[in-house]
Formats: sequence, structure tokens, C-alpha cells
Amino acid sequence: MIEMRLEGIRLEIPQNMPVLILREQGGIRRIMPICIGAPEASSIHYALEGLKPDRPLTHDLLINITEALDAQPVKLVITKIEDNTYFADLHLLQEGKVLAVSCRPSDGVAVAVRAGIPIYAEDELLDAVGKVLPTDAAENAEEIIDDFRDFIDSIKPEDFQS
Repeated sequence: MIEMRLEGIRLEIPQNMPVLILREQGGIRRIMPICIGAPEASSIHYALEGLKPDRPLTHDLLINITEALDAQPVKLVITKIEDNTYFADLHLLQEGKVLAVSCRPSDGVAVAVRAGIPIYAEDELLDAVGKVLPTDAAENAEEIIDDFRDFIDSIKPEDFQS
């Protein structure tokens, strides 16, 4: 497993699709982009900014449930990709046993940010999908992240109601 760091979320233009950006902590510092939904992007953004909603969001609820069951998240492992769909396992410690619970990477990252737990990717997965960015790409990525923050700040909860 390779430890990853959440670099942020960018908005893929022209589809306006949020992309989760994870970066390898050692080695050649490859990035792993993962397309995610707007609600998950918003939830991750709230957690990164330290925003506390009046009532728990879904990922806050998950943390509350694990605490009520005397369990705690310990790590997130992004395990594989199949047909352009990523898979992950959220590892919970309960009564001295580690339980791996399958989840979407976006949900796992939203929990990881809230719980302050590390994020990992399987070696084979990062070898398959990891990308090396040229050095000037970091500046461009920051610009894209700023654009996405503006997008997140402009959306309201009612935008996600059917």
C-alpha cells in the first residue's frame, strides 16, 4: 500500500464534474484523479474547511454511528478500478478487530477527512492509474481548485433535491 494525500478537488471542464485529486506521499509523487459526485465533493469541501452544519450530513452520521458502535475508522484503502469504477475499503477498529467495509472512494475520503485517518492506494492500482504531472501543472491545478471552491460556495442544499 502507498500512502496518499488529498490534494483537493478540481472541476473538470466542460462537464463541470468534480475530480478528487490524491497524491502519492513518497516516490515520484504520482497523482490519482477520481471523478466523484457533486454532493460528495461538497461534503469533502465542508470537512476540509472545518464547516459544521446545523444537523449531521451523511458522512457525519457515519462517524456518529461508528462511535455509537464503539468503533473507530483507522484507514481508507483504495483497492482497484473496474470498468472505470473505483473501489475502496474503510477499515474500522472495533473491540480489537479490524473490519474492512466496502465503500466508494469519495465517501471514504469524506469520512477520512472528518476522522483524520490516512488514505492509501494499492500499489498495483497506483501503477495502473497514477499520473506524473509536469512541475508547472501544480500552479494550474491550484487555479482549477480555486475555480471549484467558487462552484462549491455557489451551490445550495436545495440544488440536490429531486
